[in-house]
Amino acid sequence: MSADGKETVAYAGSAEAGAADAVVAHSAATDVGRVRQVNEDSYLADAPVYLVADGMGGHARGDAASRAVVETFRRHLTAGTASTPEQVLDAIHSANDAVRALSDAGDEGVAVAGTTLAGVALVDAGAGQGLKWMAFNVGDSRVYSWDGRRLRQVSVDHSAVQELVDAGLIDPADAERHPERNVITRALGADEYAEPDVWILPATGRQAFLLCSDGLTKEVDVDELAHILAEGGRADELLAAALERGGRDNVTVVVVESEIGRPEDVDDETTRDRADAEADPEQTLPRDGGAA
Repeated sequence: MSADGKETVAYAGSAEAGAADAVVAHSAATDVGRVRQVNEDSYLADAPVYLVADGMGGHARGDAASRAVVETFRRHLTAGTASTPEQVLDAIHSANDAVRALSDAGDEGVAVAGTTLAGVALVDAGAGQGLKWMAFNVGDSRVYSWDGRRLRQVSVDHSAVQELVDAGLIDPADAERHPERNVITRALGADEYAEPDVWILPATGRQAFLLCSDGLTKEVDVDELAHILAEGGRADELLAAALERGGRDNVTVVVVESEIGRPEDVDDETTRDRADAEADPEQTLPRDGGAA
């Protein structure tokens, strides 16, 4: 299943804050893959928010968990209007509650539903700061930024192998082959309180993001993903590459491309370099800081 679209996100901020609507185009695709019987992935591509969720718990439970995330975000955020960081955080915590409500007790104990979450949302940062991109994740689905030449991972995996990499015990190149590569350390639904990581990123000019479940990144390496994007590839082409290499898991991909600012503010010769700019450290919540 795939879908493309283009939407305008209204921003009612002051002129001093660079008030200008954002035009956001997206392509999105999801597939059950070559091995699995049920697609437990879901995605939302409806301005101002774009996200992927990779459900866990087996069959209908994982599918229901990821869909609960999408439905919760739809209810919490107003379509076509810039949100706020607080509204996005509220949606994440409410989604955690919705997923936890799917878990049930049986003869063998509690059957837990869970899902990863990774996405970006256009937000009004307040205090005259104007529009920003808010990236967020729980689990090992990923957010990448794309500047036309380089694909940079914004999110940090909440996984056992990432913790080994952070501790210097294994090399990042070995992570995808490690026997614990499928073990995640955070998920919506797993605990009473969700612990997302959040980044507040600049939003100006032309920018692009790639959001995906691990069904993409475990089949296609970053260099090839960048090559496909550089050739103008969209979500369905990235998904097709994962299927060609085995498609051993559900695969979900969302590509987001935005243009923010008045036409005279956008330099056609320098279209995507701004994605290289790091977020202001004062506005970035680090991995262990979570979101309150």
